[in-house]
Amino acid sequence: MDVIILGAGAAGLFCAAEAAKRGRQVLVLDHADKIGEKIRISGGGRCNFTNIDTKPENFLSENPRFCISALKRFSPQDFIDQVDQAGIAWHEKKLGQLFCDGKATQIVDMLIQNAKKAGVTLQTGTAIDQVTKTADGFEVMTRAGLAKARQLIVATGGKSIPKIGATGLGYQIATQFGLPLIEPRPGLVPLTFEGAAKEQASALSGLSVEAVVRAGKAAFQEGFLFTHRGLSGPSILQISSYWREGQTIEVDLSPQTDIYESLRSQRQQSGRVAIQTALSEMLPKRLAQSVTEAEGWKGNLADWSDKKLKALAARLHQWQVLPAGSEGYRTAEVTLGGVDTKSLNSKTMAAKDVPGLYFIGEVVDVTGWLGGYNFQWAWASGYAAAHAV
Repeated sequence: MDVIILGAGAAGLFCAAEAAKRGRQVLVLDHADKIGEKIRISGGGRCNFTNIDTKPENFLSENPRFCISALKRFSPQDFIDQVDQAGIAWHEKKLGQLFCDGKATQIVDMLIQNAKKAGVTLQTGTAIDQVTKTADGFEVMTRAGLAKARQLIVATGGKSIPKIGATGLGYQIATQFGLPLIEPRPGLVPLTFEGAAKEQASALSGLSVEAVVRAGKAAFQEGFLFTHRGLSGPSILQISSYWREGQTIEVDLSPQTDIYESLRSQRQQSGRVAIQTALSEMLPKRLAQSVTEAEGWKGNLADWSDKKLKALAARLHQWQVLPAGSEGYRTAEVTLGGVDTKSLNSKTMAAKDVPGLYFIGEVVDVTGWLGGYNFQWAWASGYAAAHAV
């Protein structure tokens, strides 16, 4: 065997087909009986398989430049061409995000079919016990026996969503061979509250608004959702990758309306309107009620001076939020951190100090924003390795 690939997820399956097309004998091993589960549940079951606006700036890494080479060599259009060739209908939803018109399983089926057509041997339900470097390459001891190959590609993903089979195997292998890790942590994950903040969020559970959410220098304007445990929605998932425990995030609950100017205008027209009622013109009624009660805002607009209205507006445009934590790997869409890119070749994804060893996809310290970027990294990094083995 020329190549063994550990992991039959997006990166592993794609890489396998590309390598086999080049005449390589490829064996893919995965401990799960049902593969491609993360693809199946992605994008609400429709798979946000790429983003046409993919740029290096859409990724987090200790080395932001590491992803450039792979992303240049395999573009979103290159994957779209494969999707079109498979006859899969798709559409652009927003912000360059491409989804299947039908079920996400179409992408899983396409990847499996491409791999099998190219001659890939796919072995599922096969737990991996040990990986060993030999003079001729690598040996992988599995519950089904010993597998040997000249080269080994690790595409085991991260720790996110363990209920569908995620493990830390890739990190263990990296450590075994002396490759350093950037500490893994959950990314694209809902944030949680405790105490009174949790009670307030729980009372508003299911309510969503368009908001701008900031953490440090990062900012995202997308949907913002209250949950029983805290906050979610695209804007929160995005900012969670930048947020660290103990850090405050800032939320603009009404980015498209200047609350001060709006209230001031309403006051001139009808000063007898209650402050809560006036706020309901800009915010959902439940949210306006919750905020006014929590802040103790009372009276009619006529009772509020410009100074007080400015302070109220600042509170809503710059709402300071201190999450207690996140929902963790249980619901995280990705794992941040991973194999330190300093130990990998950016053109081939090969380990610099271990000949024949490669790492691709989520196991590497390259994490995309929400919106199809992580799948594009899976395709691009898999392509880079496939054309190096």
